[in-house]
Amino acid sequence: MEPSKSINPFLTEVIEIKGKSYKEVWDLQLSYLNEIVESKKNNTFVSNKLLFVEHKPVFTLGKSGKENNLLVNEKYLESKGIELFKIERGGDITFHGPGQWVVYPIFDLEKFNIGLRQYIEHLEQILLTTCVQYGIIAKQIEGLTGVWVENILEKPSLKKIAAIGVKSTRFVTMHGFALNVNTELSFFELMNPCGIKDKGVTSISKETNKSIPLIEVQESLLSSFKEIFKLDYLSS
Repeated sequence: MEPSKSINPFLTEVIEIKGKSYKEVWDLQLSYLNEIVESKKNNTFVSNKLLFVEHKPVFTLGKSGKENNLLVNEKYLESKGIELFKIERGGDITFHGPGQWVVYPIFDLEKFNIGLRQYIEHLEQILLTTCVQYGIIAKQIEGLTGVWVENILEKPSLKKIAAIGVKSTRFVTMHGFALNVNTELSFFELMNPCGIKDKGVTSISKETNKSIPLIEVQESLLSSFKEIFKLDYLSS
């Protein structure tokens, strides 16, 4: 059955998830991805999905990651209630946890007529725009994914405020980015974030010296997603 020509390819369902384990969210991503992949095979329509997740503490190691970038053993992580998962996204090791928005777009890039590189650039632009709204001048660094804040008066002078790691199957994406909002930054001392030893980590709250409501940052991100990807959100 052919999809109706009147169907909006940018129609997107926003899903907020809290309190689930990393594995549950991973499985959910895969189910949405497989649903969209199957719809492409059958020439039917399934809306894009945009997941906003506040994870319990977890370290994830990408397919090219090195285990020695985790600076503590798994027994220590267990004692602190921190999970560890080896996953199939690009990139090295990163942390997800409370006070951080982890955003997983399950997007069919063919609907947007863009490739993976341009998709990542769009994600970076969304993050840069959100940072600017809080008076934070963030930037991209050639050769490094993610979004960074630089202060030459501090050491290290360059700090990551958002990490990006994605995967695509038949041009359908999963995984995404993690933006530090009110994140407890001491977790990052247990690893070499993204495998980088000479740079730091920061958050919106650290840069602004105040606690920022997650819902407020979510609204900013949704606005930027809508503008950059021309999304049309499904009403709840």
